[in-house]
Amino acid sequence: MKLYHHPLSGHAHRPRLFLSLLGVPHEAVEVDLNAGAHKAPEFLALNPFGQVPVLDDDGTIIADSNAILVYVARKLGRTDWLPEDPQGAAAVQRWLSVAAGELAYGPAAARLVTVFGASFNPEEVIGRAHTLLRRLESHLAGRDWLVGERPTIADVALYSYLARAPEGNVDLSGYPQVGAFLRRIEDLPGFLPFAQTPAGLTAA
Repeated sequence: MKLYHHPLSGHAHRPRLFLSLLGVPHEAVEVDLNAGAHKAPEFLALNPFGQVPVLDDDGTIIADSNAILVYVARKLGRTDWLPEDPQGAAAVQRWLSVAAGELAYGPAAARLVTVFGASFNPEEVIGRAHTLLRRLESHLAGRDWLVGERPTIADVALYSYLARAPEGNVDLSGYPQVGAFLRRIEDLPGFLPFAQTPAGLTAA
């Protein structure tokens, strides 16, 4: 497997983290976003949307971070990470939708402002982030994981942007359940840290 990524992309960290947790050998190919490599014809041939990550599994091309999580779990038969029963599968899908929705337009968007120079309204996206964090804090009360009794790809999908939310000026100190959840993921065998943005550096 070959994974095209950028070290400061939370979307790209998701599949890197999952592959590391599973101990799956793969080649990590860094895409130089600053140089516009994600808009070059050869990369657009892999993903016409011009976004990382992209997985090349011996010629099978999978774009989109959540799609890659599903693909890897299904290909390897990891029903512990992606349940096959209707209720479990639906519960995981619900959180994948949150990762693509509330997380993307809250904590991820707030970080895009400070790290990538995006033009979102900081007050608005930080407010969305705290709305999501309050819901997560309530959901995690009395439970270790988002779905069931063990980690799933739902937890992987939310980890990266939650862990780096402070880079977008989103304070996590008022959410002890969320903080404990992040530490549980970080304690998993094979955990791969998400690169912290160096002070004063943007990736755009």
